[in-house]
Amino acid sequence: MLFFNHDLKKLSDEALMEKASQGSERALEVIYHRYSQPLLRYFYRMLWKDKPKAEDFLHDLFIRLLDNQSAFDSSRKFSTWLYSIAHNMCKNEYRKQVFRKQANSLMVISDHTTESAGNQMDQLAFQQKLDQVLSEEDEDVRTMFALRFELEMEVTEIAHILQCPEGTVKSRLFYLKKRLANRLQQYKLVLEK
Repeated sequence: MLFFNHDLKKLSDEALMEKASQGSERALEVIYHRYSQPLLRYFYRMLWKDKPKAEDFLHDLFIRLLDNQSAFDSSRKFSTWLYSIAHNMCKNEYRKQVFRKQANSLMVISDHTTESAGNQMDQLAFQQKLDQVLSEEDEDVRTMFALRFELEMEVTEIAHILQCPEGTVKSRLFYLKKRLANRLQQYKLVLEK
C-alpha cells in the first residue's frame, strides 16, 4: 500500500521507523522534519553554542539513523532512542575536547561579562548569566536542563536517555533549580515575567 506524505505524517515515530526499515525514504523525511529543529537546538545548547558544530552533529546523527535503521527496537519509544544517541554523541565530543585541551596544554579562560544588578535586567543579560551558570555544571546536568526545560521532555523519558533512575533525575533537577535560584537571584524580576 502506498502512503502519501500527508498519510505518513499521521504515523507514529515508531511506525515511520518500520516503514523506513522497509526502504521508505519518505518516512525518513517525515522523521527528519519532526526532529531536526529540536535536535539542532539541543546540539547548539550542548556544544558550546557553536552553530556549525551543532549542524554537523545533526547531519551526523541522521546519517547514523540512516545507516542503522535496523538497530531501532520498536518496543522502545523512538524519541528516547534518538536523544540517547544525541546524548552519547555529545559525551564523546566532551571527551575529545578534554583530550585536546590536555594534549595542547591550553588554558581556557572563560570570558563572561558580569551584569550589573540594576532594577531592570533585560532578557539577554539573564540568558547570558544562565548560560554561564549552566556551563559550570557537569554534562549530565546540562543535558537534563536542556531535555527538561528546553525540549520539555518528561522525567521518565530523560531517565531512559541518561540511563539512570527517575528518582535520580528528579533529585538532580530539584537541586539544579535550587542552585539556579540562588545564583540567579538578582534576576528575579526577569524570572517572574
